[in-house]
This record gives sequence, C-alpha cells and structure tokens, in this order.
Amino acid sequence: MGVVYMFTRQLFFCQEHGGNMMKTDVVIIGAGPAGIFTALEMIRKGSKKKIVMVEKGKAIEQRKCPKTELKKCVGCKPYCHITTGFSGAGAFSDGKLSLSYEVGGDLPSLIGEDLAQEMIDYADKIYLEFGADEHIEGINKGEEVKDIRKRAIQAGLKLVDCPIRHLGTEKAQEIYLAIEKYLQNNGVEIIFGYECTNLILEGEDCKGVYIKKGEKEDEIYADDIIVATGRRGADWLENLCAEHGIAHEPGTVDIGVRVEVRNEIMESVNNALYESKLIGYPKPFKNKVRTFCQNPGGFVSQENYDNDLAVVNGHSYKDLKSGNTNLAILCSLNFTEPFNQPIAYAQKVGELTNMLGDGRILVQRYGDILDGKRTWQKELVRSNVKPTLPDAVAGDITSAMPYRAMMNIINFIQAVDHVVPGFASMETLLYSPELKFYSNRVKMDNKFNTNIKGLHCLGDSSGWTRGLMMASVMGVLMGRELV
Repeated sequence: MGVVYMFTRQLFFCQEHGGNMMKTDVVIIGAGPAGIFTALEMIRKGSKKKIVMVEKGKAIEQRKCPKTELKKCVGCKPYCHITTGFSGAGAFSDGKLSLSYEVGGDLPSLIGEDLAQEMIDYADKIYLEFGADEHIEGINKGEEVKDIRKRAIQAGLKLVDCPIRHLGTEKAQEIYLAIEKYLQNNGVEIIFGYECTNLILEGEDCKGVYIKKGEKEDEIYADDIIVATGRRGADWLENLCAEHGIAHEPGTVDIGVRVEVRNEIMESVNNALYESKLIGYPKPFKNKVRTFCQNPGGFVSQENYDNDLAVVNGHSYKDLKSGNTNLAILCSLNFTEPFNQPIAYAQKVGELTNMLGDGRILVQRYGDILDGKRTWQKELVRSNVKPTLPDAVAGDITSAMPYRAMMNIINFIQAVDHVVPGFASMETLLYSPELKFYSNRVKMDNKFNTNIKGLHCLGDSSGWTRGLMMASVMGVLMGRELV
C-alpha cells in the first residue's frame, strides 16, 4: 500500500498501514482544566505553535447525563458523561473555584506560594472573561466567622480561609462551552472520542503518543507531550510511570463519605463562609481529615468510572436549590514500603461498597452507625433529612469501610458538631464511597519537566493539584513555558 499524505488546518497526516501518523508541535492528552488552560495561555501569549488536544469523551455541548430524565443512573458506556468529555468532571461538578493557594493540593511547594497566588488571581480573571459570576463567597470577616473559628479551635480543628467563586454546575457548562469554542476558533485541533493508549519513547525521550478509537490506532508525534488526564486518568498514568520509568513517588489517597444535613443545621456557616474548610487530626490515628466540596442547597450525585466503580459526589447549582447541604469528609491515607498501590487500595474499598449496594451508592444514618445497625429504607422515608440522591441504597457502609478510616470519620464528625451544632445528629446521612484518586506524584522541576525529555504531567493526574483552580494554574504556567 502506498503512503497517502493529507493536510488539515493544523496537522500533517501520513496514512500508512491503516493508521494515521500525525505531526504537531504540542499534543495535550485530556481536555480538563489543566489541558484547557495550557492551550488557552499559549494562544493568549501569541504562540504560533500547532496544538492538538486529545479527549476520549465528547464535546461539552454533546455531554448529557440520562439520569436527569430517567431519575436513576444507567451506567453509561463506554464512559460516564459526568466525568468524561471537554472540561472533564469540572463542568458537571459543583463548579467552585478556590481562590487561595492554601487550598487545592501541593503545587505551591513546587512553584512557591507567592507565584501560586499570583497565578490563581490571573486564572480567575480568565474565568471572569468567559462569564463567571463576579460575586465571591467566603470573604466575610465579621463576628460570625470569628465565632466559627473560635468553636473550631475549641474542637481541635483548623478553619482555612478561602474565598470561593461559585460557577454553579449549569453555569460552569456554559463557561467551558465558551472556552471550547474559543480554542477551536483559534486553531486548536480537538480530537474527540480517542483515548491515549501509550507513549512513544525513544530511549529517555518522549516523541509522541498512541491514540485509539475502536480498533483503529493512530500515532501523534510532537515536540512536547502534555499528560493532563485528571483524577479519572490517575491509575492509567500510574501504570505509565511504572512501564516507562517516569520518576514518581507514592501519593495520597482520600477515602471518605459524603455527608448530607438539612440547610437549617448549616445555616450559620453557609451564610458566613459558603464553604467551611475544616481540617483535623482526630485520635487515635491522627490522620489528616478534612471537609471538601460543600454544597449549600445542593444535590448528592453519582459518578461512574471505567471499571464500573460507582462513587458519590456533590453538585451545587446557581438557581436550582434543595433543602439540604452536602459536603465530603475525606481521610487522607499515606502508605509506606512495601506497599505502593494506594489507588488500587481505594478502588478495592469502593468495589466492596458497591457490592453491598448492588452497584449503587450506599447511604446510612449517622445514628445507626453509632448504634451498630444498618439503615432501612423505611427509616429514611420518615426522617427529617430526605436524600437528594433518590436511588441510593439504605444499608451499612461500615461493612466495607476500613476501621481506621471509619474511626477517623466518626471522631471528626463529633468534632465538627462543636462547630456546627446538630451536625452529628441521629438523622445525618452518610453516603459511600467518596473516593479521590490522585496519581502517584510525578517528580518534576518547577517548569514541569519530568525525567523523560519532552514529557510534562499536569493537574490532578500528576499528583500535584486537587480541584479546578489549581489545575488551571498549572496549565497557565505550562502554556507560558511552551510559547
């Protein structure tokens, strides 16, 4: 078969043996915030380099969760539309931008706290340009916050000050749609429906990537390869690190629950802070336990991973509100030798919980946990707190949760009850599993160079960030390096 050459507005294709060989300047794997802001910043800085972005999911305007109509999760294949597609899970999450360097992972330890805050302010302005709400939550410095902080200190907890720009689940989709069109209109080639299967290496140089759709596998060669696959791609990147000798170290894994209470219980905190970021180290194990992703008037949601793992999350809309507030309580676990598979460990916890729930999310009342009994559906029906995830299965999450994590969560909830009276009530709901997968932390310099020449790892999949804003910051800095 002869060689056929084709041209698009950006790419050079060499079709041979049924597959395409493509050459570009920069290839970005994953269209989440880190990858998006890499391309965005290159364009804003006037770069003329050819940029290709590969995303296994769909364009944001084509992403749709059927649960909104069917009222139950149907386990979409080949992937969950809530977590996969342009903007990643960001467009279907609560859509909150944390505006402090103290929140969002360990990137400040790599680039410095001052630069991290400067880049947060810069990225925040970009979100505003694309339509983010100008209102900032959590900047109240009045007596209410002082009182909350005082109670937190008395309970042995730390209250982290963090202004929040709340995009909202539905508004975030509009913002990312505008960004998607901006990238495409400025020459970024976004290839949807393809997943990256591996890297193309020559010695210790990364020359490109293999991408696949169905049975068809193509090759993209580039001067710089950016891996920004988010939490969804954490285990995939971990396998690449092991296969190709990409320097990394075991990372942290977060195992926890999604807590739901009535808005009346959280009213003082919601009004003063919107999101209360509390950190503690409860006895007897003294692991770090924290609150995360608080959604006043929000809704508990389900997300599905490629291996059929169902995990719980929370959504918060700008307009649509419920009578409840939900938030995550996460226990951070770090493992030492000889164990080096924290992601696999968390997946096993999730799989066992899913088994007990017949593939669905488990929910249990806090009081039933203390009483050593499971929760029954009839008990949920007559409770003050009505679940906003209606297809969650009443049961016993303690049958699957590791003892260490469960004790940390119970003791942390009791501490939070001193800050927010009623938080540890009999009817408080705990959903499981709430898992946050972070890749084993990839070793890089402050310009995001790995030990493999031409390879850079960004965002949550790199193990350095957690959340929309810090991943966006990492993308901005990467874009500046590539201009």
